Amino acid sequence: MIREKKIYILLTDTGTILNRLIKSYTKKPYNHASIAFDTELIEVYSFGRKTAKNPFIGGFVREDIHSVLFNQAYCAIYSLTITNHEYQKMYQYIQEIAAKKEHYRYNFIGLFGVLFKKPIKRKNAFFCSQFVASVLKESKVIDYDKDLSLVEPSDLPHSENFQLIFEGRLKDYQNSVMYERVHIPCQIVPIEM
Repeated sequence: MIREKKIYILLTDTGTILNRLIKSYTKKPYNHASIAFDTELIEVYSFGRKTAKNPFIGGFVREDIHSVLFNQAYCAIYSLTITNHEYQKMYQYIQEIAAKKEHYRYNFIGLFGVLFKKPIKRKNAFFCSQFVASVLKESKVIDYDKDLSLVEPSDLPHSENFQLIFEGRLKDYQNSVMYERVHIPCQIVPIEM
């Protein structure tokens, strides 16, 4: 029996200057991508800014959706059901990058490649959607038609297997997940006497 798990793609509009700049080019509502391993979005990974105040210091990050950066963010969250084996491959790939995160950097130059539709590949460098696409490809879940260095956030969920589970303010999603966790109906089992 193959056991299944879910992973989540989180697309966000954080409203930062860099996000607005990218949005002016893409004309897409969400211009940052992350991958998460739980519905509560506790384990969320991406390539992005390492400090909230400086977009030019970037690299591999474990994101905190409760941080100032995401406080007013709008988002679309997609789920994808995968096998336990695929899940383990994804998780291991990310943990290998995390263990050597000081060797990885944000691929700012690669963003110009997207702009001009010319792949710019750099060793140990990703921008957010390039990273998420590489995680999906490395685990053999999805193989994109275009070079990974050209994958934009809006390209990520374009598989019939992705399901949009939420769209709106990230804060509202957090509140709904917390509400569901607190209000899960319990099953009453009669006690035999």
